[in-house]
Amino acid sequence: MTVRFTLAFLLAAALAGPAQAQVLPSFGEDRAGTAGFKFLNVAPDPRGAALGETVVASGADAGAFFWNPALAAQTVRTHGGVALGASHTAYHAEIDLNYVGALYNWRGFALGLSVFTLDAGDMEVTTETQPFGTGQTFGFVDLAAGLTVSQALTDLFSYGVTLKYVRESTYDVVTQTGLVDLGVYYAVGTTGAKLGVAIRNFGLNGRPSGEVAVTNPDGSADFLDSFEQITPPTTFLLGIAYDLFRTSDQHALTLLGQLTNPNDNAERFDLGAEYTWNDLLVVRGGYQIGVEEASLPSLGFGVIVPGIGPRLRLDYGFTHRDVLGSVHRIGLDVQL
Repeated sequence: MTVRFTLAFLLAAALAGPAQAQVLPSFGEDRAGTAGFKFLNVAPDPRGAALGETVVASGADAGAFFWNPALAAQTVRTHGGVALGASHTAYHAEIDLNYVGALYNWRGFALGLSVFTLDAGDMEVTTETQPFGTGQTFGFVDLAAGLTVSQALTDLFSYGVTLKYVRESTYDVVTQTGLVDLGVYYAVGTTGAKLGVAIRNFGLNGRPSGEVAVTNPDGSADFLDSFEQITPPTTFLLGIAYDLFRTSDQHALTLLGQLTNPNDNAERFDLGAEYTWNDLLVVRGGYQIGVEEASLPSLGFGVIVPGIGPRLRLDYGFTHRDVLGSVHRIGLDVQL
């Protein structure tokens, strides 16, 4: 009864339409832009993006522990001792994002390594007197490298911790810090309901180091070497996933809902659905309530390649923002 009531609430929130402001007040929008390292909030994996980022309570692949480190133990427990994943995102403004994750089952613990990068490419240096470029270029590169440890205490409960080194560099200025992700996962018996809770990107502020030369109109240069600290984008995630039906390997449908509370913006509520056919094809969709630019649902699919030794899945995810445009993600997931 409790599970059915929860699902009814999630569906009612999805149909709220114009009344969604009453379900999710816009408190917190005045915090927008108060945190840095914003690439950490971008979904790197096509599955998570296609599901509207509602993956804190569901996932058994090398991309899932980006959202909740407790899912790392569920991945190796479900599909074996090794999981590998890689994805590429063609982001807005010709920005490239790449993610690589690996999991290994070691003496009852799931050990994971992950690397997430953002590369904006070369950009021209402009000044007041040379607005079309000085002939020099600079780059903007972000990096997050993580080490994850997760353990399944029972078949129903697991926890996980990810320690991350985060670095952001532009021109001759570098900002770096250490962050922590914490998460738990709980399956509600045999009801088909699963709960996930995670706190992501919790840690110390980063202070930029280096200097920037600013050219004055008279040709002289001033050097800036004092910068404000950068606050990490700490986010709280609370989600539920419910297996609406599962008939052996023929058909399976999972509904997902998630509350996301960032420290630099208003709360939002996300919905997702994932349908699996014959353990060969996976179709996904999601919708984000409370994101001003997300008027269209996210979509995606996965194709499981049959007839080979390892379990191999190819993924695609599509998201759209009204002003910035569409984003395409592709990914590869391997489980041994």
